[in-house]
Amino acid sequence: MHRPTALGGALVALATAAAGVLVAAAVSTAPAAAAVAGTGTGYLHTSGNKIVDSTGATVRLTGINWFGMETDNKTFHGLWSSNPWRSQLDTMARLGYNTLRVPYSNDALKPGATATGINDYVNPDLVGLSPLQILDKVIDYAGGKGMRVILDRHRPTSAGQSPLWYTSTVSEATWIADWKTLARRYANNPTVIGADLHNEPHAEGTNPAATGACWGCGVAARDWRLAAERAGNEILAVQPNWLIFVEGVSCPSGGLSNVWDGDPSNDEDCGWWGGNLSKAGQFPVRLNVANRLVYSPHEYATSVYRQAWFDDPTYPANMPAIWDRYWGYLHKQNIAPIMMGEFGTTLQDPKDRVWLQNLMAYTGTGVNGMSFTYWSWNPNSGDTGGIANDDWTTINQAKQDILQPYLIPPVGGGGGPSPTPTGSSSPPPATGACTAGYQQVNAWQGGFQGELTVQNNGTGAVNPWSVTWTWPAGVTLASGWNATVTQSGTTVTAAAPDWARSLAPGASVTIGFTANGTAATPAAVKLNGTAC
Repeated sequence: MHRPTALGGALVALATAAAGVLVAAAVSTAPAAAAVAGTGTGYLHTSGNKIVDSTGATVRLTGINWFGMETDNKTFHGLWSSNPWRSQLDTMARLGYNTLRVPYSNDALKPGATATGINDYVNPDLVGLSPLQILDKVIDYAGGKGMRVILDRHRPTSAGQSPLWYTSTVSEATWIADWKTLARRYANNPTVIGADLHNEPHAEGTNPAATGACWGCGVAARDWRLAAERAGNEILAVQPNWLIFVEGVSCPSGGLSNVWDGDPSNDEDCGWWGGNLSKAGQFPVRLNVANRLVYSPHEYATSVYRQAWFDDPTYPANMPAIWDRYWGYLHKQNIAPIMMGEFGTTLQDPKDRVWLQNLMAYTGTGVNGMSFTYWSWNPNSGDTGGIANDDWTTINQAKQDILQPYLIPPVGGGGGPSPTPTGSSSPPPATGACTAGYQQVNAWQGGFQGELTVQNNGTGAVNPWSVTWTWPAGVTLASGWNATVTQSGTTVTAAAPDWARSLAPGASVTIGFTANGTAATPAAVKLNGTAC
């Protein structure tokens, strides 16, 4: 989570009510060995201020945070909702989020750690799994959609954040050892691209008696830049293909200013927790493997804390210079890539809308823009809310509309058909040229979950594809994934998403759904109007 300088507080599970629309999901395919298109091919590395793939093509990470594994639940929040976990990932990918940043605490990695807050009716495949086993499944499925995953050591324990990367109960040695364990676990999986070493190092204590994270002060116990080098090099010794994401601090001295002592030498320019990389140019992070460093600042709006710059009479014209000073210069001077690990707002203050619009414009458009992962998917982020609304199914369209022009959607992993350009179409397959199979995954009082698989047995691609079926009166759609699923009367339609419109000969699509009413098998299944 995020906190501004000199501002405390714990994660609160508050929800924001916002109008939304039901979004559907993109077609998923089998997990791929390497992602393509939107997030590149193979492992990633850096070149100047760009992130590039194994072929040298520029990659822009346009992602989102899905938190929960850093809390007492020790796994993703929203698994308690009526929207299955795969459907949530489908929606993220469909909206254009090509990267998933996953916060965790070291508590979730301990032997015997237990994941809680899981709706076993909706997510029966997660019951009894450890936090890491659930993470494995999420990574596997996200990778199949062409998404990348960044692991974020968010907290030493689930109790809360820490200004330093270690505490009295979680040592630096534990911090590094756990990172090495994760690096080994995902060593051969290019879906996982790197380590965000520690979330939001920040100041503590009042200058000159600083006790928090500094940058370039040279004190081994407090200098975050030196700690990032130690951890980063240990990780790269195990997994040299990972990117190392390094956040900033809040105050380079590691202490809070004493504005009442009359001594200006104790006062300095402080920013957001994790957001101040103003000293990184002078004191860069030095890694033993070249082209692996990505700087990852955090940036927030008034809903988190009303920084003085929001009330500047020139606002928002003053903001680019502030971003330049804290972290933007690293990109503009071609020193290193920027990946904003967190930024977000409730949009309740009109200034916040202006802030978000200007911040996105500052990052640049297209593949050459700065990378980012928005905070957050979760609606229960107390000071920002989320892209998802309280039902974990519909979305906050006001936020999405601002972010949308900057998103580069992932492309599904190998094993599926390549998208066909919009405008190209094929006639429906001949009668009998499709088959359908149905599996009831779960059932509960008043509802059920199922999967309908339809295969194109014709000789030509179906583009765009559409599957329809009927249900008895009284059965109503609750949620759907792997297609845009809607219902009219007793007829349900599952339409192909824009970026996976084509169903190749021999290919199949599995449409998942939850429904209200007595469990019923889909009847009169058709592919583009042809009975299966």
